[in-house]
Amino acid sequence: MNVNNTIKHKVTGYRVFFVLFFWVMTILFLLPSCMRTKRSDKQVFTYNESTGIATLDPAFAKNQSIMWPVHQIYNTLVEIDSNLNILPSVAYKWEVSADRLVYTFHLRSNIFFHDNEAFPGGKGRMMKADDVAFSLNRIIDRTTASSGAWIFNNRVDTVQPFLALNDSTFQLKLLRPFHPILGILSAQYCSIVPKEVVEKYGKDFRRHACGTGPFQLHSWDEGESMILHKNDHYWEKDPEGSSLPYLDAVKISFYDNKATEFLQFRQGELSFVNDIDPSFKDELLSKKGELRPQWDGKIVLQKCPYLNTEYFGIMVDENNPLVMNSPTGIKAVRQAMNYAINRKQLMMYMRNSIGIAAEAGFVPGGLPSRNTELVKGYTYDPAKAKQLLKEAGYPDGKGLPTIKLLTINIYADIGSFAARQMEEVGIPVQVEIVQKSLLLEQTAKSQALFFRGSWIADYPDAENYMAMFYSKNPAPPNYTRYKNPAFDVLYERSLIENNDSLRYALYRQMDQMVINDAPVIPIWYDMAIHLVQPNVKGFYPNALNLLELRTTSINK
Repeated sequence: MNVNNTIKHKVTGYRVFFVLFFWVMTILFLLPSCMRTKRSDKQVFTYNESTGIATLDPAFAKNQSIMWPVHQIYNTLVEIDSNLNILPSVAYKWEVSADRLVYTFHLRSNIFFHDNEAFPGGKGRMMKADDVAFSLNRIIDRTTASSGAWIFNNRVDTVQPFLALNDSTFQLKLLRPFHPILGILSAQYCSIVPKEVVEKYGKDFRRHACGTGPFQLHSWDEGESMILHKNDHYWEKDPEGSSLPYLDAVKISFYDNKATEFLQFRQGELSFVNDIDPSFKDELLSKKGELRPQWDGKIVLQKCPYLNTEYFGIMVDENNPLVMNSPTGIKAVRQAMNYAINRKQLMMYMRNSIGIAAEAGFVPGGLPSRNTELVKGYTYDPAKAKQLLKEAGYPDGKGLPTIKLLTINIYADIGSFAARQMEEVGIPVQVEIVQKSLLLEQTAKSQALFFRGSWIADYPDAENYMAMFYSKNPAPPNYTRYKNPAFDVLYERSLIENNDSLRYALYRQMDQMVINDAPVIPIWYDMAIHLVQPNVKGFYPNALNLLELRTTSINK
């Protein structure tokens, strides 16, 4: 039996189900308003996280589902605005030494942790420089086993990288100058946590989050809902001097069915929906990615390019048995796979033009290094793909074994589309749908030969994407186990290069090298897309697609 055909039939069945379900939703939405749930006077922002939330410990904030609530509960030393500029946060100013090895941060004195039983009397205490040092040291402590430990690998001093000079002054020491360090410090991994609470709860700290952010954890019924309440003692104010946040609470549901999620949104139970399920995207959007007229006034469509590259990864570790026994170990085969996919067609028909076809490098647009303009990628060229297969010893694909592509359910359509196009040039691909947790585990353990992946920037610098291919980095971020000594030399040069133009040129050179070696098949540079209720104000997408709720409000 052809597994791909089976998947196609299943996907078609799902489409029929979702289209029917979609119209049921619409009818329900049009029922008299008296039948709907009575609203509270409180301003409650609600959203659904279909993949669930694994933890609220920022040391493990490795994906968007975790980053979003972590961003509400915690603060970092510095933060990034919508234009990708570094701004003060917990630190209101900082100095950099002449040799660019020492960063000294001066902390605000009006920031307090949320109330917690670990503190005397249960009242949150003032945040100090010791807390910053503890939080960052915790990331690199091997006993923590943080998925973000790599962000400081070969970058910070090996003796005493993080030091509290006094209660309000924190110092960071680098091994060598590293331009993106402030961006790294804005990442959710670097959120500031209190030692007492971490030690009190141990591994269960994941469920007992305590930070200094605009919202604090009120309850978490795993698999059902999570509720965050406004932090009445939050330190930030708006330009008029009013306290932030405006919202009283944030409620997160965990419906794993996207049709149910959309039904909840249309009934007014969710404030917004992130992204659009493929099953009913055609009902909402034109092929140009515009909202269809029948939804005008009922839904606000927000779109914004953001720093995420969607791709297929190909493991290239020559010592891995999976690679040794697969033709994907041959560069020409990997290049043929790249040429086989019509990315523009995929974007129009599978994504309704949400995103940009990745026909340049691995680094998405929006960064000053201009990789998407100057790096040459792969365009659709089936003749070139067939030529490369012939050069690799597989004319018309003869002799090629079936290659298994691992993906998750919501990307089944994308995987099937790509598999179909690769089959047309002679590359047999079998799509296998697995749970997200299993896919993450297998890619981290180098057990996935060919897999669907995405890389959302932890900080706004092309180096963050190039770190995925530095051979001395583990997985994450080097999921493909790419190893190229020439690339490593360029990468290490980029870390110490002070001149922006020269450093950007190195980024582009590295990106081109990766594209030529083809350990990845970039598919598209992503775009954040939100469906928002018309009464939600002050809520906007951003280049990092972080959920920003400090200045959001809901009109009653």
